[in-house]
Amino acid sequence: MAKRVSQGTPATVAATKAGIAFQLHPYEVGEAASSYGEAAAAALGVAPERLFKTLLAEVDGRLTVGVVPVAGQLDLKALASAVGGKKAQMADPADAERATGYVVGGISPLGQRKRLPTVVDDSASAFATVYVSAGRRGLQIELAPADLVRLTGAGLAPIGRG
Repeated sequence: MAKRVSQGTPATVAATKAGIAFQLHPYEVGEAASSYGEAAAAALGVAPERLFKTLLAEVDGRLTVGVVPVAGQLDLKALASAVGGKKAQMADPADAERATGYVVGGISPLGQRKRLPTVVDDSASAFATVYVSAGRRGLQIELAPADLVRLTGAGLAPIGRG
């Protein structure tokens, strides 16, 4: 996989600085996309199990990142358990945008404004590479799951369902 140097987003800058191999995949974003992740998978011709969405939840009042396949949903109980918490609920979108520095539909687990506890669904380990948002709508970054985990300081756990 070729490394692409970009001056575009904090996610691509973080990946470049870390010296990891990655590839960028731009695509056209439809105006009325109800699911940004499913639209990205379809536009890129990638299996939805291999393209991961970045979701923020509040676990015991603390913002926490869950990275799960777009083909499924985030299991809030499993996320809470993975970070040693008791109760989780989806974060307010405005809080997610403020904490990460990205807009909803383009939130990347890489290069976030604040380093938040992060958990990647363990299904990512089944693939040589996975896709996550590169920090804006219409751009995905493909990288090895081990690099995703290392760059985000994430744990791996079964946090996806469906």
